[in-house]
Amino acid sequence: MFKTTLGVEGMSCGMCEAHVNDAVRKAFPAAKKISSSRRKKLTEVISEVEPDADALRRAIDATGYRVTGCRVEPFEKKRFSLFR
Repeated sequence: MFKTTLGVEGMSCGMCEAHVNDAVRKAFPAAKKISSSRRKKLTEVISEVEPDADALRRAIDATGYRVTGCRVEPFEKKRFSLFR
């Protein structure tokens, strides 16, 4: 799995976060989880396949928000266990 973190400028409310999430979902339907934070100025995408970072950037930029950076890294889902 992969975790893609995008720096996004211009989000000022919950609707802005939803707008960015929708743009990412349309550009990358293979995403398992998408979350945006206006406070952190970040959008995180969890996926099984590595996304096309340029396509994500174009999709978000087309909505009027500005992508300031992109980082793709391997992601391992954390599992809860009572026994360690």
